[in-house]
Formats: sequence, structure tokens, C-alpha cells
Amino acid sequence: METETKTEAKVEISPPEEEKEEIFITVSDALEYLFCPRFIFFMHCLGIPQREERRYKVLKGRELHESREKVNRDYVRKRLKCTRKEISVYLTSRRHHLKGEVDEVLFLEDGTAAPMDYKFAEWKNTVYRTHKYQAALYGLLIMEHYGVEVNRGYVCYTRSSHHVEEISLREKDYKKARQMVREILMIIQRGYYPDGTKQKARCVDCTYRNICV
Repeated sequence: METETKTEAKVEISPPEEEKEEIFITVSDALEYLFCPRFIFFMHCLGIPQREERRYKVLKGRELHESREKVNRDYVRKRLKCTRKEISVYLTSRRHHLKGEVDEVLFLEDGTAAPMDYKFAEWKNTVYRTHKYQAALYGLLIMEHYGVEVNRGYVCYTRSSHHVEEISLREKDYKKARQMVREILMIIQRGYYPDGTKQKARCVDCTYRNICV
């Protein structure tokens, strides 16, 4: 009687592929991108840090963060019909690949929330796009983390007697903010060299001016 021999097919099991490191950009990255998209390439693709001490505005920004506790925040908060606040809130969004620290998250009487950012700057009767999109990016983080609507942000200009300006946030602002994050991620992931700023006056004191071509 013949014995039936079964042979099992040999299955090769491949080692699991290495998980790609998840990339998060910071709100500060987005502000650098607005100043000039090439900042992202130099910082993240080439690993060349900025020499921030050579940039007046950044230096003044550091001074602000060192003196923030001296600002009478309670006085500012009461004018905005705020029921409670959280200070120096670090938030991360895996959905948007975004992270950042909000100076203050204000929870308002109407059930919405709003970011409050302190600027060592004077109020010039205009809301700069960097301030607007910074508020929008913080808004994305707050909405995802707390599950509340964010339809405005606030900026406190400490060099104008702590003038507080309200910034309206609409869906078009959030759409632009999300698009900006995608563009920054594309530069980092693909390593491509983007066009520089069209405002050449910004190149005068740029830390990368000697290598930017």
C-alpha cells in the first residue's frame, strides 16, 4: 500500500516594513513658511538651524515670553466674557500633523473657545496674515482637542498698552491653514526646493541669504 506523502508549500514570511516616522510640523514652522517657504527646506531638509539672535523680531519675541507673567491677564480676560482659561497649553493633532503651544485657551460665555496670543508688538490698525493664520492653526488644535467651536481668536499687542484685537475665523481661513500645512509637509517629505518669498526686503537680514540661490 502506497503511503501518500503530503508536502507543504514553504511560505516565506517577510519581516514587517519599518513604520515611517510620523511627521508633525509646529505652528512656528507655519509662520516661518509664511515669511519664506525656503525656511522649511533649509531647516528640515538640510538641517541648518536659524541664527535667531540675528533677527530682531525673533529676539523681541523671546523677550516677550520671558516677561509674559508680568502682563495683567485677568484684566484682559474679563473684557472678553471669558468663563475660564487655560495657560500655556501644548496641543498635538495627528489628524492635521500639527502641534503647538497656545499662550491661552479662552472658554467664552457663548460656549465657544478662542486662542489668545501675546505679541511684543504695536497695534498698527491691521491684522497681519501671520497673526490670522497663527490663530487659525491654534483654532484647529483647540477644536480637535476640546471638541468646541472656534470662530475667533485674540491677539494682545503688549507695546500698545496691551491692546486686544479680535480676529474672525471662518471656514475659508481654516481651509487655507490646512492647505499650508500640506504644502509644508510636502517640502519636508519630498525634499523639494520651493520658490522663495516675493518680498525681497525680507532677504536683507535673513540668516540663509548667503546660501539661498
